[in-house]
Amino acid sequence: MAKFLAVIAVIGISLALFGVANAGKPVPLTSSAVVDLERYMGRWWVIAHIPYFAEKGKVATADVYALKPDGKIDNVFVYRKRFGEPERRMQATARVYPGSNNNHWQVRFWGGLIRAQLLILEVSPDYRWALIGNPDRSMAWVFAREPVMSDAQLAELTARFAAYGYDPADLVRVPQTPSQLPASN
Repeated sequence: MAKFLAVIAVIGISLALFGVANAGKPVPLTSSAVVDLERYMGRWWVIAHIPYFAEKGKVATADVYALKPDGKIDNVFVYRKRFGEPERRMQATARVYPGSNNNHWQVRFWGGLIRAQLLILEVSPDYRWALIGNPDRSMAWVFAREPVMSDAQLAELTARFAAYGYDPADLVRVPQTPSQLPASN
């Protein structure tokens, strides 16, 4: 009986420590979106994002997707460092997690050296815009089929991220045209 109580005590302490260690951490983000891969393929302009090292400071950015015969997805990130400069590209390969309704992808850059999980959270019925996140909520994007989106629509779409545990204020507009550049001081 003493061994049984000791085991129960160890389990209880372990669970309590696990709870303390994970207190305040949000549950990993998931998606219930159903994505038609054929319709999703093509160019998506990055209208807004949470900036991170690979995209920070870039302009005229887009992701271009093409379905490969083996079921994987070619993912080309196109960008410019400044307007008037040539378009640059970063090549990646994505795969869809089985059973995810095509909404959960793993993207691999540089032969898998850098990997990221992406979640398609929402896509409009006409596939004109999409909201993208990742499980730990460190990245988010508003995609659109056209490079320009009204301020009102962008505000409405970024506000939707709150329902997924994001702070919508963390998303910033990506300049797609020179007129969208912030005024210099």
